[in-house]
Parts: sequence; C-alpha cells; structure tokens
Amino acid sequence: MRRGGVVGGLVLVVVALLAVVAPWVTDPAGLDVTRVDGPRLGAPSGEYWLGTDENGRSVLLLTWWGARVSLLVGVAAAVLSVGIGTLVGLVAAMAGGWVSAVLMRLTDFFLVLPSLVLAIALSTVLERGVGTIVLAIGLTSWPGAARLVRAQTLAVAARPYVERAHALGGGTVHVVVRHVLPGVVPLVVVNTTLAVGTAIVAESTLAFLGLGDPTAVSWGAMLRTASSTGAVTAGAWWYLVPPGLAIAGVVLAVTVCGRALETVLDPRLREPR
Repeated sequence: MRRGGVVGGLVLVVVALLAVVAPWVTDPAGLDVTRVDGPRLGAPSGEYWLGTDENGRSVLLLTWWGARVSLLVGVAAAVLSVGIGTLVGLVAAMAGGWVSAVLMRLTDFFLVLPSLVLAIALSTVLERGVGTIVLAIGLTSWPGAARLVRAQTLAVAARPYVERAHALGGGTVHVVVRHVLPGVVPLVVVNTTLAVGTAIVAESTLAFLGLGDPTAVSWGAMLRTASSTGAVTAGAWWYLVPPGLAIAGVVLAVTVCGRALETVLDPRLREPR
C-alpha cells in the first residue's frame, strides 16, 4: 500500500507541477480558436501528438491546461467541504445537548439529499465560474466529514488523558486545541485527500452537463465539447481518451495516496511484518 501511495504521490506532484508551469512552457495562444490553423479533428501526428479538436486546437495542450482548473477546483472544494464538516463535527461532539441534536439533524438532512443534484441547483442559480463550482461542491458534500469528525472527537474526548485535563481545570478551548485536535487531525488530513478525488469527479460531471465555467478549459468541459461536436460519430477517439484518462488517473492516484496516508497515520491499519 505504501509503495502505491508513493507512486500516487509522485503522479500528483508531476501533474501539479505541469499545471503550474503551463503558462510559462506553453503558448496560451494555442487555446484561442481565432489564432489556430490546425486540421479539424485531426488524428495524432508528429505536429499534434494527441490530435486536434473541432477547432484545430491541440488536444495535448487542452488536456495540459485542463489540469489547472480540475486540480484547483478539486483541492479548493475538498478543503471547503472538509473544513465545514470538521467545524460542525467538533462543535456537535464537544457541545452536546440540543446543539449536537440540531447540528446532527441538519447533517442528516443534507446527507439524504443527493449532493450532485444540490450542486447542479446551486450552479444553475449562481453566476457561472470556477468559484461557483467550488462553492457548489463544497457546500453540498460536507455531511460525511461532519459525521466522521464527530465520531472521532467523541472517541478522543473519552480517553483518560482528556478526562484528566478536564479534571485539572482545563477549559473547553484548551482541551480541544491541545488534546482533542491532535487526535482528530490525522482523520481530517486523510479525509481531505480522499475528498479531492470526489471533488474532481464532481467538477468534471458539472462541466460535462454544461454548468461549469464556459471560459475555462477543464477535462469535463473537453468531454462535453467532444460529445456535442460529433467526435464520437467521427471516430475521433483521441479527443475523448486523454481527458478521460486524466480524470481516472488523477482520481486513482489521489485515492491510493489517501489510503496509504491513512495506514501511516493510523497504526491499527498497518500490515503485520
């Protein structure tokens, strides 16, 4: 598992670096449909390694630049989602009483509703843009994290050293910061890592449905454009395969990396030697 995690981590580092350096090592003019002269849906060749799209743009360049939006949305939405879930879970576990009951009923309400449907509704109502996609995904996918954090917080709060801290006069804020959070943070880190893959898939789905940023290049938007411009009927597999493989590869790398990180942070999951 750890070897797979290392490989997954290396894949993510490479993809992230390529996304960051894209504006400096590639020509953004290649994304402008008015400034390209490649063949329409041209097959892979020496000039265009992954072929061209319906406007003559390089599919390799589109896939490269698509990583920027997909990774940005995935990380930002995951951080927002887990952040909200962590806050709700901590407050519900430490406050108890009616506060916990209200927060858990609110969590249950969002948990039974399809998060994708809620994200579609928010994306439809709000102005189109990357920020809207981040909000739509983050505000609809936090309930699972809230329940996990609440359960972990209750387990940590019941440990003897936390009870001793209370007995010695430690306030709630002191106990949470010094004793509870160190036991909860590993779960939050792992959950955030795994949530990145879910957010990338959600962003690709929203973009494929036409609810993403119309001015941004993303893997989901590429799949939508390929589907709507006849790439499938024309047999232009080179337009569909790269963004699809990019989504699958990055999500797989995130998942493997997250699982490996979980075994490192939780000794109970380590395989006996």
